[in-house]
Amino acid sequence: MDRLSGYADRPVAFVLRYVRRRWIAHASILAAVLGAVGCSISTQYGVKFLVDTLSAGPTADGIWMAFALLVSLIAADNLLWRLAGWIASHAFVGVTGDLRSELFRYLTGHAPSYFAQRLTGTLTGRVTATSNATFAVENLFIWNVLPPCAATIGAIAYLAVVSLPMAMALFAISGIIMILLFRLAARGTPLHHGFADRAARVEGELADVLGNMPLVRTFGAIGREHRRFDRTIDSEMSARRRSLQYLEGLRLLHAAITIVLTVAVLAWAIALWQRGAASVGDVVLVCTLGFTVLHATRDLAVALVDVTQHMARLAEAIATLLQPHALREHPAAVPLVPRRQGVAFEKVAFAYPGGSKLFEGLTLRIAGGRRTGLVGPSGGGKSTVLALLQRFHDVDSGRILIDGQNIAHITQESLRDAISFVPQDISLLHRSILDNIRYGRPDASDADVVAAAEAACCRDFIEALPEGFATIVGERGTRLSGGQRQRIAIARALLKDSPIVLLDEATSSLDGESEELIREALDHLMQGRTVIAVAHRLSTLRSFDRIIVLDRGRVMQDGSPEELLLRKGPYRALMDSELARLRRVA
Repeated sequence: MDRLSGYADRPVAFVLRYVRRRWIAHASILAAVLGAVGCSISTQYGVKFLVDTLSAGPTADGIWMAFALLVSLIAADNLLWRLAGWIASHAFVGVTGDLRSELFRYLTGHAPSYFAQRLTGTLTGRVTATSNATFAVENLFIWNVLPPCAATIGAIAYLAVVSLPMAMALFAISGIIMILLFRLAARGTPLHHGFADRAARVEGELADVLGNMPLVRTFGAIGREHRRFDRTIDSEMSARRRSLQYLEGLRLLHAAITIVLTVAVLAWAIALWQRGAASVGDVVLVCTLGFTVLHATRDLAVALVDVTQHMARLAEAIATLLQPHALREHPAAVPLVPRRQGVAFEKVAFAYPGGSKLFEGLTLRIAGGRRTGLVGPSGGGKSTVLALLQRFHDVDSGRILIDGQNIAHITQESLRDAISFVPQDISLLHRSILDNIRYGRPDASDADVVAAAEAACCRDFIEALPEGFATIVGERGTRLSGGQRQRIAIARALLKDSPIVLLDEATSSLDGESEELIREALDHLMQGRTVIAVAHRLSTLRSFDRIIVLDRGRVMQDGSPEELLLRKGPYRALMDSELARLRRVA
């Protein structure tokens, strides 16, 4: 799958990757189209043959044979087109399905930082754009590029039988026209890329605003967003207008050339007939084939500029989607074998892209089966410790170990299986509550899901909903309150039942009563497991074995809650501040 990144700047090779998977179907389409074009060109020779036969008089031999030949060619022409279309309806759709499925798999392999830097709507729009562009390019090639090329070659071959100079002249002129149009079309690529980029921005802006409508309404920014979106639309329309006007300029140039050459070919054919160098049938053939060549180059010109525009959209999309994965599976990665669930950070150095060093030589050892709390001011590195342990980022230097195994050398799937994570910002899928809780363990029974919900103190409110566990939670769980979402996330972690539990402000959105109930559920969950919890409310860590105070990436204090309270330092200051805040609230 990582090899897909090698196609980021090779859109043609990217399309051929999926064509090769259905090469028999595509070869059949190719053969049927070429056969249909051959029959179409031969039909014009059949007309010449019938005209010459009829010119010999009503009693001439072979009239009905000429008629049968012409009818057969017409029938074969139409039937071969329909055969090609029927096969294409399966093959081309199959290509887009394969492409989207593989792009989805590749996208899900990106690190969290990749998604943090891009709008979700832009990414989904580019997957759709890639699929649509590939489908359009395949259709244009088979129906609009290949037929005129084959028709031009076939027509010139037939013309050579009547007039070799005319055939050679048309061949030379057609070649010059095609090369000229192709070069001019290529020069317009930056315009098409500009349009593709702005179209993707429109999709991203639209998804961003619609996904944050509560925020927009809260700040009375609907009018402001209307104006901002209008400016984005204007930019996209201007880019599209420039792209289309360039294409129309090419078509106008070709139309002018076609008019001149059509007149010349017709005059040439009449001159041949006047000199007795061509029969009436030959004149008809020369005219029809000459027009075929000229119209084929026109069709090819239109198709080439359309293909250029779609290829630009395709190239822009895959350049974004197929960036190399920042987190790669080690070639010799092996599954994690959890034993005592001990965690160790050994001289870890880490900095976010474009940021200063957060950790410089961080060393921590967390014994298996112990409860460790991470506290300290915002920006101290607490949540980053959890992210690094889940390998959402690779460390710059040093190692992170679980039971002595370097997490950079174990399979990411086994690492995820060993960890249950309850974040502060809860993510729920636009599915039922049952499905969201079962996401922690897909093979769990309904009874297991209900038990986990009860342990997380959310069964009562779920069953009070009109549809109970079948309730659809909305995008990211917007139909539920923050506390309800958090309890469902805890139920999901309970159901997963992993040996390592990571909590990032897991009770921050709960009221006091619910917090007490959740603490009981977490106490049951944490028995015999390694727990690392980030918390600003120190009361949630009172039953923990160990507290680590982090500030600006450094360990400021380390010890049990009781020990740290007995001596002056950051932990005691944080506790005093929390108590003072509670007194003010009371």
